[in-house]
Amino acid sequence: MLKKRIYQALGAASLALAVGACKTPELVVKNENRNVPGSYSTAAPATSAGTLDSANTGRVQWKQFFTDPNLQELISTALQNNQELNITLQEIEIAKNEIRARQGEYLPFVSLGARADVEKVGRYTLQGATEEQVQIQEDRRTPDPLTNFQVGAFANWEVDIWHKLRNAKKAAAVRYLATVEGKNFMVTNLVAEIANSYYELLAYDNQLAIVKQNIGIQSNALELVRQQKESARANELAVKRFEAQVEHTRALQFKLQQSIIETENKLNYLAGRYPQPVARNTQSFNDLLPATIQAGSPAQLLANRPDIRQAEQQLTAAKIDVQVARANFYPSLGLSGGVGLAAFTPGLLVSTPQSMLYALGADFAGPLFNRNGIKAAYYTANAAQTQAAYQYEKTVLNAYVEVSNQVANIGNLAKSYDAKAKEVAALNQSVDISNSLFRYARAEYTEVLFTQRDALESKFDLIETRMQQLNATVNVYRALGGGWQ
Repeated sequence: MLKKRIYQALGAASLALAVGACKTPELVVKNENRNVPGSYSTAAPATSAGTLDSANTGRVQWKQFFTDPNLQELISTALQNNQELNITLQEIEIAKNEIRARQGEYLPFVSLGARADVEKVGRYTLQGATEEQVQIQEDRRTPDPLTNFQVGAFANWEVDIWHKLRNAKKAAAVRYLATVEGKNFMVTNLVAEIANSYYELLAYDNQLAIVKQNIGIQSNALELVRQQKESARANELAVKRFEAQVEHTRALQFKLQQSIIETENKLNYLAGRYPQPVARNTQSFNDLLPATIQAGSPAQLLANRPDIRQAEQQLTAAKIDVQVARANFYPSLGLSGGVGLAAFTPGLLVSTPQSMLYALGADFAGPLFNRNGIKAAYYTANAAQTQAAYQYEKTVLNAYVEVSNQVANIGNLAKSYDAKAKEVAALNQSVDISNSLFRYARAEYTEVLFTQRDALESKFDLIETRMQQLNATVNVYRALGGGWQ
């Protein structure tokens, strides 16, 4: 009769747990929008550099996209030595170890151990009085103090009946993949930053060469003014204005030299090495025409962009976290057991079966009342999943805008460069004309000064525009997800 009541109580408790577990809160799930426009709002322009043999430039390996051998050497060195990249690689190892830890949680925990202790029970305690009475009645004495020696194996195992632990391991695995994509995104940005800095360094070199050339031109003009002053064809004001222009250009030379040093140091820092001269071919700068960019379709961004792939993996992990949090509402089943040997003297440990001990247990328990903590974790997991969905949509939108902007930028910069080239040609002729007119006193010295200043600025702008063209090409390559393959 008593056994029947016990079974009835256990059945009622199990039913109450099952009913309580079924009452999980309802959530409003945010589903990510994966729809993207069929094409970009701007078309990829064609240039005289030819067309890359690829439907999507983002899938071209960086060694094929960047053909300058000096730039290739810089990128290769950076991919091996860059400290930030190596730090990220260790984060990948940490994420990998998290998978191992999660996997171990749904496997049985088995331990081997040995134990030795001694106990002296007080005479005037229930245990002490009981043992003395037994000894008197049975004329059998227990060692006093009582020693105990044990050796055995013990196991604990939470049966993953709701796949809570397996899902936690799955979420860790997905987050590991997200860290890999994060590393790929860092590689993409690192390659682009090195290329942009390298082109910037070439631009500074060419601007410095122009400044030195102009210093020579302006110095010759200064000597001419001085000669004209001696012949009373010019005054001291003209001499001082020409001297000021020469000194202004020399100051610009030192500024450019500092910019070159800083850019070289930046490249060396990105390459993970101490400052040293950066190998480069300055004369090739004007021949580095941007290649034609094949932007492909916006849908390809979802597969090419590492940051989008990373956001997708993080979203998947967040969805799995909701399942893990939901499983906390359900009862858990735990099993425990042990087997070993025990005796009050070491010599009796091998006296089997008298010294053998074993234990086996099971517990089935779940939350019934006051589940606020579990609900809070459940709602938090859902909020994180919603946040990850918005982050995914934001990443996709940002990628689309970046590509669209840079593709349009390439086309506009090409037109701007053509206009700047015509401006430089016209001003170079103006410098020659103004010098000739001034030599024969048919032009004011201010016309010569202004013409030389405008010519210098236009040459600087032309080099700046060329650098912007190269940077735009690099940026659209990065925006399309290139550089990490």
